[in-house]
Amino acid sequence: MDRIHILSETVASQIAAGEVVNRPASVVKELVENSIDAGATRIQTVITDAGRTLIQVTDNGHGMSQADAKLAFQRHATSKIHGTDDLYSLTTFGFRGEALPSIAAVSELSLTTRQADAETGVQISMSGGQDMQVEPCVCDAGTTFRIRNLFFNVPARRKFLKGNQTEFGHIMTEVERVSLAHPEIAFELLHQGQQVLSLPVQPLRGRLVSLFGKKLSQSLLPVEIETSLVRISGFVSNLESARQRGSQQFFFVNGRYMRHPYFHKAVLQAYEGLIHEGDQPSYFLFLDIAPDQIDVNVHPTKTEVKFQDEPVIWKILMAAVRETLGKFEEMTTIDFNVADMPDIPAFGTGHQTGNMPKVEYNPDFNPFKPQGSGGA
Repeated sequence: MDRIHILSETVASQIAAGEVVNRPASVVKELVENSIDAGATRIQTVITDAGRTLIQVTDNGHGMSQADAKLAFQRHATSKIHGTDDLYSLTTFGFRGEALPSIAAVSELSLTTRQADAETGVQISMSGGQDMQVEPCVCDAGTTFRIRNLFFNVPARRKFLKGNQTEFGHIMTEVERVSLAHPEIAFELLHQGQQVLSLPVQPLRGRLVSLFGKKLSQSLLPVEIETSLVRISGFVSNLESARQRGSQQFFFVNGRYMRHPYFHKAVLQAYEGLIHEGDQPSYFLFLDIAPDQIDVNVHPTKTEVKFQDEPVIWKILMAAVRETLGKFEEMTTIDFNVADMPDIPAFGTGHQTGNMPKVEYNPDFNPFKPQGSGGA
């Protein structure tokens, strides 16, 4: 009896979805990154029940034609990869196609989109990646995705989701990361009808203050270095603000958040001997490097990045942070700064200090001599 058979397209899509969509935050990440690639300057994300019931992402980007909108839901559809060499020169997150089939396979999805020069837009809806319905519609230029009832057809995956507070915390983390990478874009996040974040277009320091508070801004020291291999910019915290827990630590490469334990050690090395053992500094560091020098496809979530010259970049990064700490007088030194010291007068030779006090006394006074005229 034959035992091997080909999976149905529906089952294959659900399996593939597991590599990209493991919780609501994964959907938010993919859709927001698509909006960035579409040239959006405003992105609004609306969440209900931590993403179980609704994830809606609206942008004012380029929008899509009807043909592109339909094609975007085909597996392996993309606008930027035409050959193997393109895998090593990616400068975007992905444009409208790489994750959409996976998201559509495990949700009830609707899309409305219109290009700025088109009179009407198009609306596409489907359930579980099946029965695509396409019809014209009137909508604003840009794109809106509505993802309803995530994992409705994969109950095991839905059952293993955490509580709303935990799942929404993961969504917040994704929005924070992408908004830090793109302070030139305005972001809004709503949950249960309440505005959680409203971030205007602003400089990086302003974006940091908006997300983490004014107190952080007072501790930030700017980092800026450019070499033939890599440009590093951003901020690190001063020595006084280092602490054992709760530090914000972010690496970005070419506008993409990444985890990199090896580079994290480079930053800690720069602080070695300057802060207490076990304390951690905060840092927000951006690396700009030629796309062919990195590989962003080593992990499905694209948060792990491999660099061609990691040891060299490690040394540049450590030196850049160390230089910043020294430049802004954060290194341990003898402090001769007397700007805030009290004004204590000092007198030179010959300075008149006033008359010396005179002491008057009786030279004939004898304490052992009997006083008065009386006898024994």
